[in-house]
Amino acid sequence: MKNQTTYHFIEINGVNIFYREAGPKDAPTLVLLHGYPASSYMFRNLMHELSDKYHLIAADYPGYGRSEQPPIADFAYTFDNYASIIEELLAQLNIKKYSLYLMDYGAPVGWRLAAKYPERVQTLIVQNGCAYNEGLETFWDPIKAYWKDRNDKQAEDTLRTFHNPDGLKWQYTHGVSDTSVISPDNWEIDLRHLERPENGQIQLDMFYDYRTNPPKYPEWQQYFRDHNPEMLIVYGKNDYIFPVAGAEAYKKDVKNLEYHLFDAGHFALESYGIEIAATIKDFLDRKIVR
Repeated sequence: MKNQTTYHFIEINGVNIFYREAGPKDAPTLVLLHGYPASSYMFRNLMHELSDKYHLIAADYPGYGRSEQPPIADFAYTFDNYASIIEELLAQLNIKKYSLYLMDYGAPVGWRLAAKYPERVQTLIVQNGCAYNEGLETFWDPIKAYWKDRNDKQAEDTLRTFHNPDGLKWQYTHGVSDTSVISPDNWEIDLRHLERPENGQIQLDMFYDYRTNPPKYPEWQQYFRDHNPEMLIVYGKNDYIFPVAGAEAYKKDVKNLEYHLFDAGHFALESYGIEIAATIKDFLDRKIVR
């Protein structure tokens, strides 16, 4: 029987964090880490599909969704800080063992946790998230230019278009063969937090801080080799942001890998959510000892 999703706010490191929860609390936990420029809303359907057998937690990062957006002067918008927020959230919820679903920005957040606490991680599910330089292709050129020179006005202007209304719609619809299955609610809901004062600069700060992730790739790849985690790849193969070469790269280091590509774009759950949910359920049912 599917369980009702509930909605909560909790103070984490002085920030009011919003999270969704579904499923039996005594069931194995799957922590869902959302991407840019979205929120935990992207997991609404997946949480429902898995809630009969699994405990689901999906939080909004500060500055995204319904979580508080502290002033930039008072809060460091970095991947290190986001990982700290999620770590403390799990501590407050007394979740000591869990699987991770890593998507887009959720990947570097989750890899920080997995590499720090390998004994806590039961399985890993990767959906259009990167841990290899092969996954940073053409889309990343203006971001890499911004890493080299934060005063590069041309690069900044390009980056701002990524989260304007047209850029948001493109992220959800590019690479999707039938765009009629993509709800416009997605980018309209994203716009709610993106249009808050200072949020445009927060997005630029996060683009800039992404430069801290590639230097950690060797560490995360060593984690794969040392700990042999059970990993499921469920990837939209038409993604321009994190292209399929980034998915292929995991095969170099992950021995316990199950690999699935879908005819989808960046937000693969929007067009192949039913199929991905079934694949995840099959994987978790086999890999997690209850």
